Amino acid sequence: MSGDGGETVGLAVVFLVVALVYASVGQAGASGYIGAMGLLGMAPLTMKTTALALNLLVAGIGTLQFWRMGFLSWRTVYPFAILGFPFSLIGGAIQLPERFFYPLVGIVLLLSAAQMFRSARKKSAERPPPTLPPPFFPSLLTGAIIGLVSGTTGTGGGVFLAPVILGMNWATVRQTAATTAVYNLMNSAAALLGAHRYWEQIPPAMPLWLCAVGLGGGLGAFVGSRYLPETSMRYVLALLLFLSGLKLVTS
Repeated sequence: MSGDGGETVGLAVVFLVVALVYASVGQAGASGYIGAMGLLGMAPLTMKTTALALNLLVAGIGTLQFWRMGFLSWRTVYPFAILGFPFSLIGGAIQLPERFFYPLVGIVLLLSAAQMFRSARKKSAERPPPTLPPPFFPSLLTGAIIGLVSGTTGTGGGVFLAPVILGMNWATVRQTAATTAVYNLMNSAAALLGAHRYWEQIPPAMPLWLCAVGLGGGLGAFVGSRYLPETSMRYVLALLLFLSGLKLVTS
């Protein structure tokens, strides 16, 4: 990335908007940050480490907001986190060629978007409320797979986890948002730690960008945890999945 101040400020504005929208549905925005940086032709390692650092802050804000509103259940979170954290750590240390891996991730996101859109179209009466927490061993496996994928790509993981939880009816929409916020927090920290060899790739503009996503993430988590209807949350998440997947496939 060039040292152009206009690009730096422009990215700050984009990051703020991305954080606001993603945080409203319990996401931290890594795929959105990656998409914005990709448009400017930033290096893959810079994109990965920067997205993880921004993700970490927004996920922390979202976790706090959803916990304060009573939507966070540790029984729902910890089965995904047990293997998600170490596998994200491993993934963070892996640097695969972007031209091979990102299109595959994009396809997964597009398929997830289609599933999320279908679930949003169903009437509330057709979606029975979850009665049991996520089953332990399937959650372990899900957490491990998503942890490795998200750590390798710098996407945090929640954007993959949410469609699984909602598709299997393991939690309500807001419980899912709370769970994915925690998962993003843990996995972003693990992946960033695993990528410690590449920290020098983080741009000097990081303090400004952290301020931007902190503001956007705080506003988004506040709205999502209190006011955004559940069906709307599903539609927003479906749109985010689609745009993120489209960007990765066409990169």
